[in-house]
Amino acid sequence: MRDLLNKDEVEIAEFCQEVLDLEKAKLPDEYYYTSVPLCVIESVFSIGVRYEGVKNTVKRYCEYFGLHPYRLEPDYPTPSEQQSVEHFLRSFDELGLEEFVHTVFKNRQRTSTRNGILKTEAVHRFCKVLNKYGVNYLQDVKKLYGNEQFEEEIKSIPGQKSGISLIYFYMLAGEDNWIKPDRMIIRFLERVLQRKVKMDEAQTLLQVTSKILSEKYPNMTPRLLDYQIWNYVRNNNL
Repeated sequence: MRDLLNKDEVEIAEFCQEVLDLEKAKLPDEYYYTSVPLCVIESVFSIGVRYEGVKNTVKRYCEYFGLHPYRLEPDYPTPSEQQSVEHFLRSFDELGLEEFVHTVFKNRQRTSTRNGILKTEAVHRFCKVLNKYGVNYLQDVKKLYGNEQFEEEIKSIPGQKSGISLIYFYMLAGEDNWIKPDRMIIRFLERVLQRKVKMDEAQTLLQVTSKILSEKYPNMTPRLLDYQIWNYVRNNNL
């Protein structure tokens, strides 16, 4: 019966077992950031660029402010061990946009080539919205889930309309049930299914696929499967 109801997902699950090392699947360090601002920086700067550049941007930010980027345990650090969103905003106000661009991030990328704003400014706007909704620490992020007004405000930031950065932010902050439906994930799914796959369809496909795979791999989640697929596409230049 499952094969009839979820033919596509069964096909994806079978292909994943063929090409991915699911026995050893684990999330990389960036899924264990020590603070909310680091999740925002990664989620905004990661769109449409090579990942090494994103890592370098986060690294430069951490070096400038003397931060440890990754936590050693899966559990969130205590608030006193995190850089708060308010601290990020105060630092931004003190240094200014241009100083942040040239000295802190050392990155002049824009959210899009046409009518885009500096990604640095997008990070600042993202954090201002988070602050408005009372999010300072990683423990606060869960209060945002399902808040349509918050999500609309984030999507109104130039370059954030698709919602991909927002979804990735949730994932980096600890949400296991989302996937980042970027071009690499879509490319993988289209290759398996031999048809076009819409961005919002990708979420459902991998959510059901991860449930199928969890019968054999108990730790499998949509977020973990998303990363395994992304890493496979990246390493194989697909």
